[in-house]
Amino acid sequence: MCREPRIIPIGPDDLAATVAMHRRCSSQTLWNRYHRAMPDPRTYLPALLGRRGSVHLAARDSTGRIVAVGHLMPDRSAVEAALLVEDPWQGHGLGTRMLRHLGRHALMGGWATLYGLVLSGDERMAAVLRHASVPVHRREEGGVVTVWIHVRDLAAGLPTRRRRGSPPHGAEPAGHPDRPAA
Repeated sequence: MCREPRIIPIGPDDLAATVAMHRRCSSQTLWNRYHRAMPDPRTYLPALLGRRGSVHLAARDSTGRIVAVGHLMPDRSAVEAALLVEDPWQGHGLGTRMLRHLGRHALMGGWATLYGLVLSGDERMAAVLRHASVPVHRREEGGVVTVWIHVRDLAAGLPTRRRRGSPPHGAEPAGHPDRPAA
C-alpha cells in the first residue's frame, strides 16, 4: 500500500477483476456492503456492472488489482451510492476518496439527492461519512440507516481541479473527475 490507488471507471469488461476483489473481502465486509449473505459474486455482479444509467468506479493499486469499487445507481430524482473497500485498504481514506468521486459524478449528472444505506453500527462507514465535506442527513429504521446529502451542497464542498489556463473555481465547470487535468 505504498502508492495511492488510482480511481477509474469500470464496466462489464471488468467483471473478473471485480469478482476477484469481492472474493478477497471478509464476510463481515461483504455483510456491511450488501446487508445479507451473498451468493457467488459471478451471479449478481454482471447485472450490477451492466446496469444502464449507473456509474461504476474502481480503485486500482500499483499492480493494477482492483481494491475498491463504488457505484451510483439512479432511483428517480435520487441516486444511490454504494462502496466496497477490500479489508487491508479500509481505514486509509480510500472509501472517502471513492465517495468524493461518486459525489462529483452525481453533481455532473444533475441528481437532486445522493443517498446510501448503512447498517447501524458500521463504524467504517461512519468514519467515511464524518469526512464528508457537506451536511449528511440520517434516518434510522430497523437497523438500517439511510444517509443522504443534497447534491447541490457538493458544488461548494467538493474540491475541483483546474486545468492550465482555465478560470478559477466557479467560472467554469471542472473537468471529468476521473480524467487528470491537462
